[in-house]
Amino acid sequence: MRYEEAYVLQRALAERARDDYLLVLQHPHVFTLGVRADPAHVLGDPASLGADLVRTDRGGDVTYHGPGQLVVYPILSVPDRLSSGREHVRRLEQVVIDALASLGIAGARRLAGYPGIWLDAGGPHPAKVAAIGVRATRVPGGRRRTLHGVALNVDCDMSMFSQIIPCGIADRPVTSLRASGYAVSLEDVTDAVVARAVAEWGSGHEETAVMERRPLTVPLELRSAERAPLRRLRQAGVDPAAGMPVAVRKPPWLRVPARMGEDYRGVARTVSSLSLVTVGEEAGCPNIYECWADGTATFMVNGSRCTRACGFCKVDTRRPLPLDPGEPERVGEAVARMGLAHAVVTCVARDDLPDGGAAAIAATVEAIRKHRPGTTVETLISDCKGDRRALEVVFEARPDVLNHNIETVARLQRAVRPQAGYARSLAVLAGAADAGLAVKSGLMVGLGETEAEVLSTMSDLVSVGVRVATVGQYLRPSAQHLPVARWWEPNEFERLRSLGLALGLAHVEASPLTRSSYHARDAAVAVGGATGRADEAWWGESGRRALGAADPGPIASPVR
Repeated sequence: MRYEEAYVLQRALAERARDDYLLVLQHPHVFTLGVRADPAHVLGDPASLGADLVRTDRGGDVTYHGPGQLVVYPILSVPDRLSSGREHVRRLEQVVIDALASLGIAGARRLAGYPGIWLDAGGPHPAKVAAIGVRATRVPGGRRRTLHGVALNVDCDMSMFSQIIPCGIADRPVTSLRASGYAVSLEDVTDAVVARAVAEWGSGHEETAVMERRPLTVPLELRSAERAPLRRLRQAGVDPAAGMPVAVRKPPWLRVPARMGEDYRGVARTVSSLSLVTVGEEAGCPNIYECWADGTATFMVNGSRCTRACGFCKVDTRRPLPLDPGEPERVGEAVARMGLAHAVVTCVARDDLPDGGAAAIAATVEAIRKHRPGTTVETLISDCKGDRRALEVVFEARPDVLNHNIETVARLQRAVRPQAGYARSLAVLAGAADAGLAVKSGLMVGLGETEAEVLSTMSDLVSVGVRVATVGQYLRPSAQHLPVARWWEPNEFERLRSLGLALGLAHVEASPLTRSSYHARDAAVAVGGATGRADEAWWGESGRRALGAADPGPIASPVR
């Protein structure tokens, strides 16, 4: 996860979450400068090394983050006194020292006058194996919360440290566990650090973990025969062979009567005459008869071919075609013809485009408001690969509701949508909330998750500023898609709805046939649409100042 995305997520959790969190991540190559950093301590050109350079609001000087390095961010409430920051640093150091000791690395220790964790590396001086930079800040509600944390070099590219004076200390070396002769895996170090952190700060609640790159343990006879999506599902703890056959008869509450009256046919004619695509058609939505009969439709823009191959989705994944520049205007005309009070605009993922298709989505919002000014607009967007500039283009179009689906619980993310990520989706939603938008997200059940995991996901959504959630039953589009583990019953959906409201969501739409845009106008009315100022940056002006490195500037957009 990129450093800037992680910062957005940290800030959202620090300011909004009632619970404490522990983010355990790796970053792509990045050099970060703390509040006391001397720019002269950056010796090389980060861009030439494929690295970003980011100024941030943690303590300390300059350091490096990259693959093979474990970065741990505890977001904790700490006592409101001057010494709380120092106490937090010492506790964090001890968590890592104890974790390493549990792996047989007994030489990890503190060094007087030098924050961080050090190893005797055989030279005249001990070498730093973990850097620490934290900040304790006051957040809304009067609490003091911690940001940033520790970066532990497990098996990273040590040559990157030669491009900086690490932590501003020129006379002390830097090392990694691998370079110091400790052949421990990143996965084992992660497990050890998490276990110690939970022991130090946990409250007995079930841990929710997203393990993105665990080695697969698959029976030998299945290794060549089983498709990758099913192997990933097995890796996540769900036996695909125990799923329901694709031809199994659905329970009564999932059987939808076809209603093809004049209202339905009228929507169909409008969509067809304007050469538009709807998600009801492309994704095989079970509610298409109800929605079209009510004169509503969810328009899918940026073409009908997606650059991702999620395990649950029916949308075409062939090579995408160029964008149609006339599509936004035709959507606006369709909304006007149909007299919609609330329009939903969704999209395929377009990772082939520099902005992920963000400008076209923003142009569609603008076109709808031009053709029918009174219509409220909801956008259901992809993650745009977490690109801040691309997401800002959509946020600045000020949709009345900004929807981005988390899709499933943390444990099943890699099996269900391998080209996306749980933490990234939370960061997208946090950015939308910081921009002052009414934020919505949704997930499916029936893929092998537990009720506790669904509630944990809802809690995470609340923690980053989501106000509306949708929960529906996963329906397998074909034998090539992930199997259905079980049918959730209507009373279970009602329980999820009640518990979601108790967690702090303003509106929960939960039923077997619920989809992202099902009863979308009711949800929009419940949260009152957009609430923020149009001049807010996507994590707020205070966040832009705090993480100020290099603002890359806006992406050119026809909406601006």
